[in-house]
Amino acid sequence: MTNILKVAFREFFGMFVDDGALALAALLLIAVVGVLVKFAHADALLAAALLLLGCLLILAESVMRAARKKFQRK
Repeated sequence: MTNILKVAFREFFGMFVDDGALALAALLLIAVVGVLVKFAHADALLAAALLLLGCLLILAESVMRAARKKFQRK
């Protein structure tokens, strides 16, 4: 029964998120920047720059990881 639930959860998650590490990193980035803005009173422009740079780094890492996987299979 638990195997069926695990498979169902993975399939459901896979419908919306193809790369779990990418999604988790993006959520963590948003949470960190949100905490900085709320509690450290970071400037909005700084927060926007952190989000932009963080997203670019996360995407670059994801592309490199996917490329390594693709070339390792060949």
